[in-house]
Amino acid sequence: MGFEELLDQVGGFGPFQLWTLALTALPRILLPLHFFLPVFLAAVPSHHCALPDTPANISHQDLWLEAHLPREQDGTFSSCFYFAHPRALLNSTLWREVQSPGELEAGASTVPCSQGWEYDNSELSSTIATEWDLVCEHRGLNKLTSTLFFVGVLVGAVIFGYLSDRFGRRRLLLVAYVSSLALGLASVASVSYVMFTITRTLTGMALAGFTVIVLPLELEWLDMEHRTVAGVLSSMFWSGGVMLLALIGYLIRDWRWLLLTVTLPFVLGIISMWWIPESARWLLTQGRVQEAQSYLLRCARINGRPVGKDSLSMETLSKVAATEQVGRRPSYLDLFRTPRLRHISLCCMVMWFGMNFSYYGLTLDLSGLGLTMYQTQLLFAVVELPAKLLVYVMVRHLGRRPTEVGMLVGTALTFGVQLLVPSETKSWRTALAVIGKAFSTASYTTAYLFTTELYPTVLSALRSVHEEEMRN
Repeated sequence: MGFEELLDQVGGFGPFQLWTLALTALPRILLPLHFFLPVFLAAVPSHHCALPDTPANISHQDLWLEAHLPREQDGTFSSCFYFAHPRALLNSTLWREVQSPGELEAGASTVPCSQGWEYDNSELSSTIATEWDLVCEHRGLNKLTSTLFFVGVLVGAVIFGYLSDRFGRRRLLLVAYVSSLALGLASVASVSYVMFTITRTLTGMALAGFTVIVLPLELEWLDMEHRTVAGVLSSMFWSGGVMLLALIGYLIRDWRWLLLTVTLPFVLGIISMWWIPESARWLLTQGRVQEAQSYLLRCARINGRPVGKDSLSMETLSKVAATEQVGRRPSYLDLFRTPRLRHISLCCMVMWFGMNFSYYGLTLDLSGLGLTMYQTQLLFAVVELPAKLLVYVMVRHLGRRPTEVGMLVGTALTFGVQLLVPSETKSWRTALAVIGKAFSTASYTTAYLFTTELYPTVLSALRSVHEEEMRN
């Protein structure tokens, strides 16, 4: 008897699995709140060099700005330079007009902002860009926070992936909750840019635990027949989190309160650990038969299956455990030890690189579409729902690989056409961006289902290595 037969006895899809999906929905909602938070957290409002206070005899603020600030080619005031010497006043109320945008007064010289910047706080009261003046020559530091955050996610995924196979999904899930909460609060309390960047990078490492633990934990309690519907259903919570971020970002315009709002729900996650089960399959691979028996009996009871200790005796489970265990501890190098696994791993790397590049590149850049960032964020979130429903239908009728190929090609064609559309045609660019987001989301969802079935855990990959070696 294998583990799949055990799962059939206790119920591979029932109230127990639905309850587990509900409990693990929280991290799926919270992940996009943090992954896409830079859209609002690091937004750069309109700004210009800090200037002396407007004199009382100047009736219009624009006249004062006209005297001190050069104009860009598009006619807007410069954000990073000001005149070394203010331009002359024609009379008490009017300044000399510039004949065309970008044309400077003869002999006028400009210098970078030396006294800081003034920001337009009408839409956002505070962001990290306004907090630490991450604009102009320092604008790269603003983007660096997001880059280092996702570097943290990459490193954290490797660490949590290994540790969850060694110490268990449930224990590492608790570690991810506690560390995400602590580091999130530390980010809120940051007193400098360096402190914020370090804590956000570490937060990315902690959040990576959810990306590599939640899905295997769900799938290891599900039978093969219901993995597709469960995978698509659970991915809907991610889209719900993206929509929720648009609402929270609209209601909370201060970056510290915004970050605190999306961090505090980790407390609920810590509380939910009381009910989240450990993977019985993982327990059997570790030889912890008695604990596995307890969870399997609990699953059978909740699913209404008439299964007792006689059917799930220690002897029976020990035999199943013997088939699940491997002779040595797994390593990520095992994914490249045989030609077949190397082929799968390299193809998956290329596929995931392309998907991440398109999905996050589009979602983290909401400019140039003629909508506010709140409208664009909500629109991009809403379009994910029908895209994921389409994935469910196509996967069931066409299979995973044809669906994945079709969605990747659709993403590439849509973005390619968008590059050819003039920037002035906002409506067409917006429509193509939304369609491209739908294709990109669909490819992402399909890849999650496809990849986890190729090698759900490091342990299953190691078993494949042994089988390949025996065949050779």
